[in-house]
Amino acid sequence: MEINLIGFNTTLGKKKPENIINKTAPCPFCDRENLSGIVDTDGDLVLLKNKYNVIEDADQFVLIESKVCHSDMPDYSAEHMHRLIRFGVHHWQKMQNSGKYETVIFFKNFGPLSGGTLRHPHMQIVGFHSLNENLTFDPLEFEGLTIHEENDVDFNIATCPRIGFSEFNVVPKTNEPLDTVADDIQIAVDYLMHHFNKRCNSYNIFFYQENGILRAKIMPRFATSPLFIGYNIRFRPSNLEDLRNNVRKIYFDRVV
Repeated sequence: MEINLIGFNTTLGKKKPENIINKTAPCPFCDRENLSGIVDTDGDLVLLKNKYNVIEDADQFVLIESKVCHSDMPDYSAEHMHRLIRFGVHHWQKMQNSGKYETVIFFKNFGPLSGGTLRHPHMQIVGFHSLNENLTFDPLEFEGLTIHEENDVDFNIATCPRIGFSEFNVVPKTNEPLDTVADDIQIAVDYLMHHFNKRCNSYNIFFYQENGILRAKIMPRFATSPLFIGYNIRFRPSNLEDLRNNVRKIYFDRVV
């Protein structure tokens, strides 16, 4: 089986700050006066080089989403959410078009089960000098039951989940309707954190490109199924239609 195998600098990794579990640790993203390696800013948004470049043969960047440490996407105004996604996608695509990298990934970790280490809301962009993008996703993972469609953006719940159980997809037909993409991502995150499961305190967002068109996947994080870890067996839940209908009822149904 062909895979992407990348080196990880464990010595540097041990030095990374962490305040998700160690809640008394200071937040480096709140100390804005001492941020270094800044690439670009837009209001509260800051893109900077990651001081802890633990992934070998890659360049890592951090996108700080807000000045407010204990906030997240459900708290943002529509204007801020739109600006965040436009800013992030712009720099993701700029790195892709630079010619410096074989593959560039754009993602977010949030919560103790997401793989993240800092509570302050942020996203990450990583440029790999050697990484096979064709091995990073399967187009089937973006098929699903449509929750809502607007401006040629399909917001769905995956029928072929990447890991298993409930995953949301945002699938535009072009890269133009980024504000609608941002709206759907915000709804998916709000649903996961406030309506989905009372034990859900973590999620990931992953961005991909299929034939030059972006895709986004939003997935809740719990303990990963051992059958997926050991045998790559994915589970499709039996209540997908109920989940779809519940999201529609909360966010899209209109009282006439």
